Amino acid sequence: MAEVTSRTVVLGVEYDGGAFHGFQSQKHASNVQDALESAIGQVANEPVRVAAAGRTDAGVHATAQVVSFQTTAERSPDAWRRGVSSLTPDTIGIVWSRILDHPFHARFDAVWRRYVYVYTDAPARPVIHRNLVAWSRQPLVHEPMHEAAQCLVGEQDFSTFRAAGCQSVSPCRRVESVRVERVNGYLAIDIVANAFLLHMVRNIAGALHTVGVGDLTVATFQQLFDGRDRTKAPPTAPPQGLYLVGVGYPEMALPVRPPPVLAGNAAGSAG
Repeated sequence: MAEVTSRTVVLGVEYDGGAFHGFQSQKHASNVQDALESAIGQVANEPVRVAAAGRTDAGVHATAQVVSFQTTAERSPDAWRRGVSSLTPDTIGIVWSRILDHPFHARFDAVWRRYVYVYTDAPARPVIHRNLVAWSRQPLVHEPMHEAAQCLVGEQDFSTFRAAGCQSVSPCRRVESVRVERVNGYLAIDIVANAFLLHMVRNIAGALHTVGVGDLTVATFQQLFDGRDRTKAPPTAPPQGLYLVGVGYPEMALPVRPPPVLAGNAAGSAG
């Protein structure tokens, strides 16, 4: 009898986070993982379990999520992409697929993740894009926000921006870069790090918002960060403004895909 060979398949996935209670599998709640595993299992004709680069929270979007799984099924990369896409809801899409001949884990092999948080400070509350951006009721000045954010760069203790329910052993993470800029009339907070704590980006976005409206100075933002006390920090920013836009791996170059409202201006690479 011929030996059955298992292979690694890697998929690039985008999804509308507003349709799900997060990426991770959970009972009695719509989630991205269960939808993907159901579709992949039908294409593979066998059950599969996926690993994801980022376990996004309820309402958080992804334009460049990466998932990997093991399977004995023999399919072409295009067959995986088309087949899985045809079986997922309209709120999930498969952007690309690759078949690897070496071990690979989407989460543990990732060396950086890139998130973008998008605010609009238009006078009118957004309607068409209400689930794609966060609305600031006050005008935002991006220059002090960018200046304040630079204190986050490096390997540091992010307890100030760590959610109470975070299960990570250490509060330390290494932030490679943070940019705050205007793109297409929106305000974008672009952050790259080796990994993130629970709600870390949204907590940073909420604190930078207070700088942007003038309620915190650059100096007080630094003091807040150095204090490592989450209870003294501003509220968490809402989920609909957050996007996972890129993941980095040592031996696999993947595209960075900006949020749709910023497309054409924020694309690039990181890491």
